[in-house]
Order: sequence, then C-alpha cells, then structure tokens
Amino acid sequence: MPAPVTRLMLVAHARTDAMRTGRFPGDEPLDDAGLRDLEAVTDLPRADRVLSGPETRSISTAQVFGTEISVEPALADIDYGRWSGLEMTDLPDADAMAWLSDPAFVPPGGESLDALFSRVEKWLSAVGSTPGRTLTVTSPAVVRAVVVLVLDAPIRSFWRIDVSPLTRTSVSHRGGVWTVGAVAQKFV
Repeated sequence: MPAPVTRLMLVAHARTDAMRTGRFPGDEPLDDAGLRDLEAVTDLPRADRVLSGPETRSISTAQVFGTEISVEPALADIDYGRWSGLEMTDLPDADAMAWLSDPAFVPPGGESLDALFSRVEKWLSAVGSTPGRTLTVTSPAVVRAVVVLVLDAPIRSFWRIDVSPLTRTSVSHRGGVWTVGAVAQKFV
C-alpha cells in the first residue's frame, strides 16, 4: 500500500501598499492592484482545506480560494516589530546589515529569522501528517521559509528566493520526505 501523500500549495497573498513601496509590512489590507489581481484569478486549484495566515492581507486573498478558511497563527508573517511601516533605507546601516546576515538578529520588538524558521518548521511537520490537498495563503516570507526547509538549505538561502505577490508554490510530503514541485508560479 503506497504511503499517503500531503500536497501543499502555498499562495503568497496579493499585493499591498507596503510591498509596492518597499516597506516592512504591518497588518494591512490589499491595495487596489492586489484587489484587481485577485479578481483576475480564475484557475482555482482544488483543495481539501484552505488555511490562512492571520493578517488581513492573507485572509482577504484566501477568500478567493474557499469559503471555509481556517486561520493558522503559525502562518503569520515574520514580526518586524517597530520596523513595520519603515523602508530598509530608514534603518541604521548596522541594523540593516545584521538583518540580512545574522538569522538570530531580532528587530526591535520583532522576531528573528531563526524564530520564523522554528515556527514554520513545527507547522510543516504537523501539516505533513495530514494527507490530502491543503491550500495555504500566507506571506512571501513564510513561503520562502518553507522552500528553504524542504530543500534542507541553510537559512541564509532565505534571501535568494524571490516570491512575488499572488504566486503559488507547491510542495508534497510522502514517506517522511518533502519535495518541491514548483516555486512562485504566477496566477495572473
């Protein structure tokens, strides 16, 4: 008897003003372009369950993919703390460099990449034991963390993965092993 398969499609939420202007996001709504892009999505993938990160932007995007959405706190975007709303150029150079080079660095009042990876790894382990198709709407940061974890790559690889708004990334789990199917494919 073949091992059960978990198919996980991760959807990066649609565009927000912070994405458009290059700022660290807070809990914000989709911008007009993000809403227009969502209206253009017609290729709705089949899913047994739809999960969403807790932010407004993720929940709004998830509503396109299903009416029964479970909000999952582990899928929250990285917490940028007091950096929310700022651009990278607003940070002191030492903080910006630490953020990009040290996964243990914590923005003031926020969360480190190490903490994000720990949270996402626990969630990935749990979802991997749930056979079927799960569609998850979350932030690009969580999608990148999943790809790095599935590939068993070093955390510094996080910055080398580009995940645009409203793209889908597919991974699957069978026999205790995760594999990557596709990364950051556009819906529209």
